Amino acid sequence: MLQITDLTYSVAGRTLLEGASASIPDGHKVGLVGRNGTGKTTLFRIIRGEIPLDAGEIALPSRARIGGVAQEVPSSDVSVIKTVLAADEERAALMADTSQDPARIAEVQARLVDIDAWSGEARAASILKGLGFDTAMQLRPCSDYSGGWRMRVALAGVLFAQPDLLLLDEPTNYLDLEGALWLENYLARYPHTVIIISHDRGLLNRAVGGILHLEDKGLTYYTGPYDSFVKMRAEKRAGQAAAAAKQAAHRAHLQAFVDRFKAKASKAKQAQSRVKMLERMETITAPEDAARVVFTFPKPEELSPPIIRLEGAAVGYGGDPVLRRLNVRIDQDDRIALLGRNGEGKSTFSKLISDKLKTCDGTKITSSKLRIGYFAQHQVDELHIDETPLEHIRRERPDEAPPKLRARLAGFGLGVDQADTVVAKLSGGQKARLSLLLATLDAPHILILDEPTNHLDIQSREALVEALTRYSGAVVLVSHDMHLLSLVADRLWLIGGGTVEPYDGDLEQYRKMLLQGEERTAGSGKKKEKPKPVPASRERISALRKDARAAEERVKKIEGMRDKLAKKLADPELYENGRVGELETWNKKYAEVMEAADRAEALWMQAMEKLEAAEA
Repeated sequence: MLQITDLTYSVAGRTLLEGASASIPDGHKVGLVGRNGTGKTTLFRIIRGEIPLDAGEIALPSRARIGGVAQEVPSSDVSVIKTVLAADEERAALMADTSQDPARIAEVQARLVDIDAWSGEARAASILKGLGFDTAMQLRPCSDYSGGWRMRVALAGVLFAQPDLLLLDEPTNYLDLEGALWLENYLARYPHTVIIISHDRGLLNRAVGGILHLEDKGLTYYTGPYDSFVKMRAEKRAGQAAAAAKQAAHRAHLQAFVDRFKAKASKAKQAQSRVKMLERMETITAPEDAARVVFTFPKPEELSPPIIRLEGAAVGYGGDPVLRRLNVRIDQDDRIALLGRNGEGKSTFSKLISDKLKTCDGTKITSSKLRIGYFAQHQVDELHIDETPLEHIRRERPDEAPPKLRARLAGFGLGVDQADTVVAKLSGGQKARLSLLLATLDAPHILILDEPTNHLDIQSREALVEALTRYSGAVVLVSHDMHLLSLVADRLWLIGGGTVEPYDGDLEQYRKMLLQGEERTAGSGKKKEKPKPVPASRERISALRKDARAAEERVKKIEGMRDKLAKKLADPELYENGRVGELETWNKKYAEVMEAADRAEALWMQAMEKLEAAEA
């Protein structure tokens, strides 16, 4: 058991923890949550013994091993698989023991059996495969890989070593959806105690059985996954607010009596008694509401559908195409999630539709007025670290007055202090907000987001969901955050086998397919049997109703565009001499809208059928 008792710690005159206590039983999986800057990572460092306490105690069983992902990720000529095997220091030392003493040999062999050392390579390979490394990748040196991939190697190493207390700080930030789902499943079966700092709601709901909340310099343990914690905390805060209001009313009543009768001799004794009651009363403080987190995306003008169409398109990097036979279209009201295993082409497809790659075959047709917004995690790393957010946005909008520039920054949660702070001193979430602001500055008609939630806390992720819901442009999402995908995306495209096709199932079916190890390849024509349907939950039915409403709204919007075009085509002036080219343009737009209307109605019918089936 991990026992935290009366922990107090301050840094630079600021108290992060004060009298904090908690108990984590052996084998429990716990999510450590709290707003950014409250001291979650500092608590990990205290548990590992890296920084001294001001007061209090951390108690663990004797000889308990604590493990976490190292800050310095491996970058050497040693192969990935050997680097992971070396992470279990006891196994590595025993395997390297060359003692000739029979007693020592027997002792070493017995211990190797105890720790199941002989299955080590198979276990390490399995962990690496789950994190996205195929057999060939495992044999390459760590130095061949980028920092993000080396972080996966470091994560694989600590999982392989199986410490008694595993401390993981945002482990999914460098994983794709498939890797994140694999990690969820792995951690749920991990044989020892795990504490995870994470803002991934799906991970905190499926991989942990308790939440340790760091707030107001103290720790509170809640049993159950994250959604249960949210409910219990809301009830607790409501009770605290009610108690504070009741006490305030009682105080006011007592004070009114004192004020009225303190000068009256016959009531002086009772008044003095009430003064003492007021002095003895311990104040109940109402919980403070956290500052609301916002994202404010500018609204683009409406374009005729489709805004992007691919016909027999292929794309690659100079050699054989990575993707081919692409026949898809994107309308301005689409919300699309790109699914697919690592290396199948999600980033390639994103670059194609964002004009960062050109087709090497086939046709790509885009609206002439189309503006594209593109956000990828690497862009956060490309910000000018010696400049402030205000200087970044001034470079893009040199003619705008400073108050308007600051208003733009405030619309993405970057207040006065952050606006004038150099990027190097901003948090990861603040840098991500700045990059999202720069990506949407021109009011794009389509927003392509590649892992937008990395470094965003849960409140910021919920704010992003709200902003994307209100946004009137198309959204194409690549994310490991299933909660985000489930709330934003209404279409799923599966990328694999060198092409892109609609995915028939929902996200839960896709998750089960991955965990069951099914090999379903997009475009291959060979589809395995779908997972057996599970009874629809209340949340699932609610989501389907939302999908149906969104589909109906799409139909109404397109019908409105169709009526406008029909009115335009009914104008006699359009048929006057010399306007043949203009007439052809309007007829083409009308045909495209009619095609979009048929497609929208079909999607609406599909959504209604799914809803009716779930409700049945």
